[in-house]
Amino acid sequence: MEIRRLAVEGALEFTPDVYSDDRGFVAVPFAREVFEEAHGGPLFPVAQTIHSSSRKGVVRGMHYTVAPPGMSKFAYCARGEALYLTLDIRVGSPTFGRSDAVAMDQKSFRSLYIPVGVSNGFVALTDDTVISYMISKRYVSEDERALSALDPALGLPLPAGIDPVLAERDRRAPTLAEALERGELPDYEECLALERGLSAPTATAPR
Repeated sequence: MEIRRLAVEGALEFTPDVYSDDRGFVAVPFAREVFEEAHGGPLFPVAQTIHSSSRKGVVRGMHYTVAPPGMSKFAYCARGEALYLTLDIRVGSPTFGRSDAVAMDQKSFRSLYIPVGVSNGFVALTDDTVISYMISKRYVSEDERALSALDPALGLPLPAGIDPVLAERDRRAPTLAEALERGELPDYEECLALERGLSAPTATAPR
């Protein structure tokens, strides 16, 4: 499995081996040992798994969870093709304002780890694009926020020829500069502490 550290600190891309024969193929988008070595710690306890299906041109993002509670994600494309985007919005982060992109599809099964406090989203490049997630906290809509994926100051690499299809909330989402001015963005050090706490053993946990 190949590993790439993204321009956003803490975000990781994994490209697994895909084994094919005349029956089809087998791929392993997530391997705990590989993840833990790259991440420098254990995977968060998985609270939920989520599938989303999108038609071509749908832009879901750029979303983030308020911290606390914060949320980590592990995502891959189970069907179709997508460009997955990450944006560092953690105030005080050494990579604040930087973004990166991961090309995902049902052939490479490339996957992505998204740390607490990092804004993320994707563009569906084909109809019936399915993104599968493992997440560290139960999804609560009231805890989720959005930034404008179309903010020109971000320079996100939205593919040419795509007519973006966005939810009304995402259309009305503030720019990064507006959210920063309002004090709505997560704090870097607090996000790191929350991320460490996700995988920390409790006092009653077996050792």
